[in-house]
Amino acid sequence: MTTPSDLKTGGAILETAAHLLAEHDASMAQIAAAAGVGRATLYRHYPTREQLLAAIAVQALDEMATRIADANLERTSVEEGIERLARVLLTVADRYVVLVRERVKPDESDAEERLGKPLRALFERGIREGVLRADLTAETQVQLFGNTVASAIHAGLQRELGVEQTAAVLTSFFLDGARAQP
Repeated sequence: MTTPSDLKTGGAILETAAHLLAEHDASMAQIAAAAGVGRATLYRHYPTREQLLAAIAVQALDEMATRIADANLERTSVEEGIERLARVLLTVADRYVVLVRERVKPDESDAEERLGKPLRALFERGIREGVLRADLTAETQVQLFGNTVASAIHAGLQRELGVEQTAAVLTSFFLDGARAQP
């Protein structure tokens, strides 16, 4: 039976692991020590590194889905929606960069329902309104945008420029392209 104390400990371990793993490749022993628990406690909650990373992925998906819902993408212009989306992705990904680095993916059906649908809806609306290209599907444009954000994260752009400026740059780059503007 899971107790409230177990949930609190598991949450503290996930928070600590996400933070440490965002900074460097920490060992399970380092994570346990930083979380203030013994290795036995860590392994009772997360028997393997893969299970720990999977739990972090669930937490990241929950946070991202909540932030996307809070961004009200359906109630703003497509351009503003894309910039809000960039801010959400940069903020959450910066916190959970280990998942990007180690290519850990959340449950596909859950991610599709909670992330894929609202993102695709924004890009489909962009195509309908003539803001986005009609020669590429919304799905393709979502993938291209996601890859652009992932590249910025790998390059550490959000740490160099800050999340707000990076979101603005990515939005402009995505919407306007790389060509110099007159």
